[in-house]
Amino acid sequence: MEFSLFSFDGALPVEVTIDDDNGRYLIRKSDRSGEYFNSPKELINWVKSNFREEEFCHPHEFHYMLAKLTEYEMNGSVPNF
Repeated sequence: MEFSLFSFDGALPVEVTIDDDNGRYLIRKSDRSGEYFNSPKELINWVKSNFREEEFCHPHEFHYMLAKLTEYEMNGSVPNF
């Protein structure tokens, strides 16, 4: 599951990746720095604590991502898009 969100602070999108098949849980910020996590739960908690709707060009995309991450958290698997 991957999300690309355009933020106001950079030309490149923020990318959020949960890849259970390969054990990859990461965020690439618009400045090309990143955050790496050992589990999807850690990534989801970080997103909820550190990202805000106001940071993104399209708030509805941010809310969609949060909804899908919450669904993933509740079901323990990648939701259907």
